[in-house]
Amino acid sequence: MDIISKLKENSLTGRSGSGFPTGLKWEAVKSAVAEKKYIICNGSEGEPDVFKDSFILENYPEEVVKGIKLALETIDNSSAYIYLNSHYYQKYKTKLEELIRDSPIVLFKKTGGYLAGEETCVCEAIEGKRPEPRIKPPYPSEVGLWGCPTLINNVETFYRVAQIAEDNYKGERLYSIAGDVKKPGTYELLEDMTIKQILQETGNLPEADSEQNFFVQSGGISGEILLPNELDQQVKGIGGIVVYDREKTDLMSLMKKWTEFFMAGNCDKCTPCREGVYRIDEMLKKGEINKEEMDDFLFVLEQTSFCALGKGVAVPFRSLINKLLEPV
Repeated sequence: MDIISKLKENSLTGRSGSGFPTGLKWEAVKSAVAEKKYIICNGSEGEPDVFKDSFILENYPEEVVKGIKLALETIDNSSAYIYLNSHYYQKYKTKLEELIRDSPIVLFKKTGGYLAGEETCVCEAIEGKRPEPRIKPPYPSEVGLWGCPTLINNVETFYRVAQIAEDNYKGERLYSIAGDVKKPGTYELLEDMTIKQILQETGNLPEADSEQNFFVQSGGISGEILLPNELDQQVKGIGGIVVYDREKTDLMSLMKKWTEFFMAGNCDKCTPCREGVYRIDEMLKKGEINKEEMDDFLFVLEQTSFCALGKGVAVPFRSLINKLLEPV
């Protein structure tokens, strides 16, 4: 079976948030000239209100392992790691060990915080180093784990690979729905559905009489804040949708929750991310926002942070402030 051709035919893209064509990534690692290659299944999922990988590991671990084994068969001289956050490692270790048995697959417990799930940080962690992001390029497909070409896909991507191999893939993806909704949970729906359609289909769209009294964050904690008239678009990033009731939600508290996450999750490697988020947090603790100063902080974070964590901070803050807060 030519799985790479099938991945391309099905237009599968990575489910980690990058959206990179999976077939091209597999092809790059397969065609790389090297004596040794590696495959990593990234199960480090750690964003608030995102839990789709847990859903897969709970219900479809066989398919995940099958997807990894297909990669091993496709990429010569390769061995694999399943990289899990500490909670998933504890919860799913026994079942996964039963499934991998004598395969060249090793379970690895994530070290470090949220950023330790970034693809180059994963390589650093497995190598026993402090999980800090590397400069890209070169990308892991060229120089990854121990300097070797490395294929890194997340749990859902390997799950979809297994479906494609069995001709069972219909263009779906998983969505984590949380917040002020009636039916929170993980849902499998078509990838091209809009946020509004997803909320309607799952019974989570607020009632008509309150349709202007909510807002949505789409794509994870770095996602944009969207108003009810902006939901005719697809979910970005990792498939997270959080709905907030405007009357019940304290916006300052919400933004403090974001800064606490970003401060805990960053690696302290670069000044813009380390100091910028701290300064935003200080501003929020004072209970008021100086928009000019905030714009400066967000601009520096967006333009000069070393990796995507710091760059992504600007999106939720800027969209919330511009759409929901009165100018100061």
